[in-house]
Amino acid sequence: MDPSLHFGVTLPQIKRSWQEARAAAESFDELGFDSVWVCDHLYGVPMPQLPILEAWSLLAAVAAVTPKVKLGTLVTPPFFRNPAVLAKQIATIDQIAGGGRIIAGLGGGWFEAEFEGYGAKFPKTGERLQALDEMTQIMKSLWTEERTTFEGQHFQVKDCVLEPKPEEAPAILIGGSGEKVLMGIAAREADIWNNMAIFQGELEHKVGALRARCADVGRDPSEITIAQQCTIVIAPDDAAAKQHLEKAHKVYGGHMGASLEAHGIWGDPARVIDGIERHRALGCTMFVIEFFGRDTREPAKLFADTVLAKLK
Repeated sequence: MDPSLHFGVTLPQIKRSWQEARAAAESFDELGFDSVWVCDHLYGVPMPQLPILEAWSLLAAVAAVTPKVKLGTLVTPPFFRNPAVLAKQIATIDQIAGGGRIIAGLGGGWFEAEFEGYGAKFPKTGERLQALDEMTQIMKSLWTEERTTFEGQHFQVKDCVLEPKPEEAPAILIGGSGEKVLMGIAAREADIWNNMAIFQGELEHKVGALRARCADVGRDPSEITIAQQCTIVIAPDDAAAKQHLEKAHKVYGGHMGASLEAHGIWGDPARVIDGIERHRALGCTMFVIEFFGRDTREPAKLFADTVLAKLK
């Protein structure tokens, strides 16, 4: 595979069992995908009563049954967990997985009902982003420094020791669309910035905004990988893909399905490759894919056989 391209796949998590998630993770690893992902929600989206597996517990289990794929979240917000304790959890998962496989995907959070339902604070956006900044600094320090003391507005740690440390500091992904504060955090702290699926059609503009924030803080923008969260609808021919596309619109609605036909990646394998190259021309080299289908192993295999094979 072209080393500049990275393909990740989301795991079944909402209304699915551990057995289904495990089977998918093992399959995606064997097929040659680079990473697997879970969403960090406490309620199933969009309805609280939808059962959902907890993100970091699920990744700990997946770490134990897969040898290669990287493991990440889209995205972990502040206030669900104490950031120092979360850093400890991630360091332990790193031990289970073997070093270098964790991607700590972080963001501001948005689903107010799950915060309130679980007794977590849900302040206004500016405060959540300030907390995200503090959370990122604390976690990075705990993974690399002997002791950490941090006195923030939202989080504090005092002379904190984290052992065993990860073999290498986990990569930090910052996800979200905010072009000033959030991208400022990404410019300072992130290894990866992820563009949300709903803004896929604005990728070029968003990349430009991130580069501007990098200029503000003196960071080389080439140091930050551009990732795109996306639905991919792939079928052996365009006619079948078009049918799947219509179903995907109904299933995903305005978030994962927004502007999918106009700006998304769909079609037969050749058309899907064209879509990937269109994104790469805008600076995107990492794809976090939600394959459309009840059993996503089937489209993932078609993608691996016909798309990954062409990009090697």
